[in-house]
Amino acid sequence: MDEKSSDAGSVAVHPANVPPPLRPGETFHVFISYSSTDYQWTHALIEQLEAHGLHICYHERDFTAGRTVLENISEGIQESQKVLLVLSSDFVRSRWCLLEANMSLFRDCLERKPLVPVLLEPGVTVPLHLCHLTYLEARDPEFVAKLLKVLCTPNRQLQGSKLVPNQPPSIYNGMALQPLTAANVESLDKWDAGQFSNMDLPDQLRLIIVNQEKYREAIDIINSVSLDKVWLRPLWIRAILDIYGLLAMILLIAISVLIYGKVENSILPDTPEGSPILIVILLCLLSVPFGFVIQLGLWRKDDEKYVVREMQKAAGQANRILCDEKLVMGFRCNSIMYLVYVSLEGCKGEFAVTFKHSASTEALFKKALFWFSSEYACCLAKKHFPFAQSCPHPGHLEGGVCFCQYVCQQLSKGEWK
Repeated sequence: MDEKSSDAGSVAVHPANVPPPLRPGETFHVFISYSSTDYQWTHALIEQLEAHGLHICYHERDFTAGRTVLENISEGIQESQKVLLVLSSDFVRSRWCLLEANMSLFRDCLERKPLVPVLLEPGVTVPLHLCHLTYLEARDPEFVAKLLKVLCTPNRQLQGSKLVPNQPPSIYNGMALQPLTAANVESLDKWDAGQFSNMDLPDQLRLIIVNQEKYREAIDIINSVSLDKVWLRPLWIRAILDIYGLLAMILLIAISVLIYGKVENSILPDTPEGSPILIVILLCLLSVPFGFVIQLGLWRKDDEKYVVREMQKAAGQANRILCDEKLVMGFRCNSIMYLVYVSLEGCKGEFAVTFKHSASTEALFKKALFWFSSEYACCLAKKHFPFAQSCPHPGHLEGGVCFCQYVCQQLSKGEWK
């Protein structure tokens, strides 16, 4: 048995915990969802729970052959009093496990069925839709005793308690989601913009995005940067343009000197004809390599900043669409899209009050989204703001800086961009 198994079996069961009686329609006390890679640890725990009299439902034993996985999951959750999730890195990456978590969450919301997350290892990124729940840590010396206390407590006593609290959806406000990586990241150059798939909705957005067409429209705006803004950025294209520009400049100078030389020879007949032309052309040819290298170096240094700026502006435009879905995106590089679940309704109302004498408060709010929402999303995702988190008016984001506070801080440094 591995290290995880020994952790699960190291705590003695408390004799006072008695499983609650099964009500009509209930077959199990607990439906347990876990990743197959955590099989040994989970089954060691199952043995302990069943030894205490709890009826456990898990897929290897209790799913009915011949039925679809969805049907088995739905029935298993419906026939159980509680749902236990064994959260590990593999669980979070597994689509089936996430699907089980999502279905159990829906049923928990509808029927107040308690959902008990168990954090199997430290550092696991808890899915957004589970962040509001109080989880148990498997490495806690009192883990099994605490788990049994929850599982043996009738559901009606758990509602509103501190064991498995039922939190409102607003608890998600300001939560960072898993970032998206550009589909062309392997072939992406510094002077190009990342391309993101708009075909399938990413797993971390399935519980958030209601209107998928809005998401596709927003992604199309991001992907348009590569077509509209950076098609002249590749070095080989600009090198050709630069060479043509230099040749045109040399030709223009040569013509000018030729005209000047003819005028000068008519005034000073002893001056060798064409000598000014040769001198100027020679100087131009000698300066071409140095100027070419310097320009390429400056362009290369500015490439990444230019592309990111354009992608930030595209994100600001896309956020005008996504903010209704409580989603804001942002960029700090050309290959990673940061996503944050955040409601801007309170901030939008604040704009309406602050700029009530303006011609269009809606236009001002959209202007703020365009210029500031991308960096705001990145600050929320990174949990770091480049200023002290204080503002004259109270914010609309508990425990963080809301959008109107961020705009207020940015405008205190100067005017609109």
